[in-house]
Amino acid sequence: MSYGIPTAASGQGAEVPVCPRHPDRVAYVRCQRCGRPACTECQRQAAVGIQCVDCVRETAKTAPVSRGAFGGLARAGRPVVTFTLIGICVLVFIGEWIPGLNLLGQFVYAPVTTETEPWRMVTSIFTHSTGFLLHILLNMYSLYVLGTVLEPVLGRLRFSVLFLVSGLAGSVGVLLLGEPGQGVVGASGAIFGLFGALFVLQLKRRGDIRQILVLLVINGVIGFLPGTNIAWQAHLGGLIGGALVGLVLIYAPAGKSQRVLQWGGVLAVLLILLVITVWRTAALHEISQLYQF
Repeated sequence: MSYGIPTAASGQGAEVPVCPRHPDRVAYVRCQRCGRPACTECQRQAAVGIQCVDCVRETAKTAPVSRGAFGGLARAGRPVVTFTLIGICVLVFIGEWIPGLNLLGQFVYAPVTTETEPWRMVTSIFTHSTGFLLHILLNMYSLYVLGTVLEPVLGRLRFSVLFLVSGLAGSVGVLLLGEPGQGVVGASGAIFGLFGALFVLQLKRRGDIRQILVLLVINGVIGFLPGTNIAWQAHLGGLIGGALVGLVLIYAPAGKSQRVLQWGGVLAVLLILLVITVWRTAALHEISQLYQF
């Protein structure tokens, strides 16, 4: 890439270099890549010397995309998706307190609502009980801890899919094993799915899985204790769904076919969830007439 070097006449008749983007500014510093003058506003620090903004932009267009070991885009910085999911849950929780919105009533999921309002299987993931503050606090803390580990490893898109499919699998678990008229809310199913994926990741890395197993056992036991009002069905469904998605994302061999195998595996998991949903909903068709939501 070559450019002409713009100049301007000085008071003594000699020509001085000027910035091509700002012809009214004299620029004695030249871009290390194209050789053109660059004023202070157009200078960008490069690995070696200074480059102009045009060369930096051109380099960014042609730079190869960096991907992690599991196919996700390698990004530095904060876990944006994790913070976004937490933000959505918090906003919904605040909205539940606003009179007239009735977000809890509109977003809660029960198996009998599947036939007419299937979107509740997803909206319930972002909804939490207003009568138990620890519900959202513990879930958001768990999401933060797990998200800061998994999102940088998997990438934003894959982590988003993992969370949503895990949450959906939790709802399918409630549909399959729960009481038809029992409403459930919360991100617990999705979070258990993150636990499942983290377990798979630790197996892949040959890391210590004892702490994860202890946490899963403790939470599993709590879910079966009388009076806890915890939907263990969502925990179980989310755990299985997250582990399956984790398997296809983490164990897909690196190479040209990695992304095909990963997304094909995710679609297979979604297809299984769809088949279970259709089958179970058909079985509950007559029962659903007995409930009003």
